Amino acid sequence: MPPPITRTTDWHDQDYSMIIDVRSESEFANDHIPGAVSMPVLNDEQRAEIGTLYKQVGPFEAKRRGAAIVARNIAQHIDTRLADAPKDFAPLVYCWRGGQRSGAMARILSEIGWKVTLVEGGYKAYRKQVLDGLDEVPPGLSLIVLRGRTGTAKTRILRAAAEKGAQVIDLEGLAAHRGSLLGPEPGRNQPAQRQFESQLFDVMRRFDPQRPVFIEAESNKVGERHIPPALWHRMRGAQSLQVTAPLEARVAFLIEDYHHVIAEPGRLDPLLGWVTSRIGHEAVTVWRNHIDRGDWPGFVSCVLRDHYDPAYDRSAAKRDHRDLETLTSASLDNTAIDALAGRLAERG
Repeated sequence: MPPPITRTTDWHDQDYSMIIDVRSESEFANDHIPGAVSMPVLNDEQRAEIGTLYKQVGPFEAKRRGAAIVARNIAQHIDTRLADAPKDFAPLVYCWRGGQRSGAMARILSEIGWKVTLVEGGYKAYRKQVLDGLDEVPPGLSLIVLRGRTGTAKTRILRAAAEKGAQVIDLEGLAAHRGSLLGPEPGRNQPAQRQFESQLFDVMRRFDPQRPVFIEAESNKVGERHIPPALWHRMRGAQSLQVTAPLEARVAFLIEDYHHVIAEPGRLDPLLGWVTSRIGHEAVTVWRNHIDRGDWPGFVSCVLRDHYDPAYDRSAAKRDHRDLETLTSASLDNTAIDALAGRLAERG
């Protein structure tokens, strides 16, 4: 007799062999439970076909055609992605509402002898948990904002602190963007807004509220991804740590960190076009002269002095920062970043 199929709404802290999303590839790309594997029982093209058949011919014909396609797709998944699944394989399965698509997969996997759990209410219920969590979790976090002028290696410091055990929200990593006109990460697209929110909630829900959580100072958007309102409000009122370093150290760090831009100077065109109306043609002409000569230290120094530093100072003047400490470093090489990260980790 096959093991019973169970349903759950409290799946977060359970251990499953695999989380299987049986929705179509476009539904999966828009958002999915972090760590889930895509195994559509109907892909986008097939869903469209069944929908058209339902409207133009009738429900019976659509269901018969759909059942045949679903059976073939599940069989293919068993023969490929699940070919090496052991006897004690225990997956979590979900679809849009926890209905026919996930039910079909669950029944067949259960007949094999695997212990299957379904997400009660499917993705729709999961999405509500995410939205509720994005409102409920941030107010309870002991948030500390890491701030500093452009080029003070804040993201690198946070990531190094996370490796040392600190609790960190890496907004730029989750959004796959550096938060500026030069922010797109080479070879990576930003996740959909819903997927960004899923990943963010998954990170925050794991935190110990008794320990500090470090996050980089950002605007309310990272690239095209919006920071959820409750977290943004919490960031605005949080205590902060400020990182400072000499201009020369910041220039050296930025040249290393943006090496992909130096390799393809055409990536600078959006910045040069956007900033002209703010600092004037004369200043931008000086920038272009540095680029044409391959004088990257000169170019980066001008960019910081003419634009980014004044913009940071104006923004900082509008906010009542409560700095717990100023972290000063003469260098921003790997050794210095590791030392700064250690000071964050020491706080908890």
